[in-house]
Amino acid sequence: MRYMMFITHSEEFRNHQVPQSLFDAMDKFVGENTKSGVLIDTNGLQPTSAGVRVRLKNKRLTVTDGPFTEAKEAVGGYAIVELKSKEEVVELAKQFMEIHRIHWPEFEGACEVRPVEVGAPS
Repeated sequence: MRYMMFITHSEEFRNHQVPQSLFDAMDKFVGENTKSGVLIDTNGLQPTSAGVRVRLKNKRLTVTDGPFTEAKEAVGGYAIVELKSKEEVVELAKQFMEIHRIHWPEFEGACEVRPVEVGAPS
């Protein structure tokens, strides 16, 4: 089954220096999971200040340039993975967050995991 993982954190963490050891550990984690076929795609995202939001409300579209100051957390990155069960993807998400705990102890965030919809309903 295919899942999408989102890492969320306070936008404030954009102002912190990311430890090189985290980059090194993530390179290893990504490499191993790509080679095994688990990891389909992954990337970090630029800050919300580089983004734009298109909202539909009351039948009207509005376009707002970032940053989105009302957001308590921002999506910092994503991964698309292929695993057999919810238990396996939860274990992968725990490994991902454990890398952050070990290599960047001050970091606080979450890894949200959601199954990808397969096909549109007829």
